[in-house]
Amino acid sequence: MSSEETSRRNDVSSIKDRQRAAARARLEKEMAERAAAAKSRRRKQAIIGSALAVVVVAGAAVWLVTALKKDDKKSTASAAGTVACSWTPEDSTTGGPGIKDTGGTPPTTVPNVGKETLTLDTGLGVITAAVDKAKAPCTVAAFDYLAAKKFWDGTKCHRLTTAGIKVLQCGDPTAKGKGYRETDGQGGPNFKYAEENLPLGKDPTYPKATLAMARTQTPGTTGSQFFIVWGDDIKADSLPAEYTILGTITKGMDIVEKVGKAGSVTKGMDIVEKVGKAGSDNANNQGDGTPQARGHIKTLTMAAA
Repeated sequence: MSSEETSRRNDVSSIKDRQRAAARARLEKEMAERAAAAKSRRRKQAIIGSALAVVVVAGAAVWLVTALKKDDKKSTASAAGTVACSWTPEDSTTGGPGIKDTGGTPPTTVPNVGKETLTLDTGLGVITAAVDKAKAPCTVAAFDYLAAKKFWDGTKCHRLTTAGIKVLQCGDPTAKGKGYRETDGQGGPNFKYAEENLPLGKDPTYPKATLAMARTQTPGTTGSQFFIVWGDDIKADSLPAEYTILGTITKGMDIVEKVGKAGSVTKGMDIVEKVGKAGSDNANNQGDGTPQARGHIKTLTMAAA
């Protein structure tokens, strides 16, 4: 083979090598962009199942629910009458732009005995729930801490599902004002924690009047968002046992049902508006969106029962 032929072959080989390298670079860039987009979507996700497909909601986001795995960060018993809780820091980098800094975290050692009453004073009336520290000590401690900071005051319940499962979701500190916003459902505190008091082995998993916690598709991401089951009992095949049960509504279910059905609403105080049709505005999907009857949370308080 002449030196000229060898040179030409080397040139062709070099061109092919450069083409392969460029193709690899494009593929790697595309994969990185996809991973970044997936990470961004995960930050926006936060509860709820549907009879058509098991999903989890957080305002505008709809999250695929994944199977819950055993979590090493679950609360562990320490001294008698107390339990150890782990609070994982969260900020705008890890949790999205809706993270609200509270200036600290709840105590790491909290009581696991006693009961409390959670009170939601809304523009539509007062809703109360019974919560038990023995069943969900870390979640109750988080609510005690956040309620003392007036974390939920002046916010709105940003999501209502009226098809499949029927829940009203609240708790995003940045969800304010009227109507649908793309950022609704993406907010939370500057910490997250493990799920507890899961209804494992039970069916229905989330009966009517249950007050439970939202989270992302990743275990250990419970924060401040919660949901109330306002329709029929939710079966395990519609919403698996992956969300902390905080308590049970003891007063005001008629108010929650009124929001769900968007029936006759009497205006008053900061109440809201009744918009056209019943239920949600379907901003996320059919039967899934912002409540038509929008009552803001004036205050959320915790007190010993």
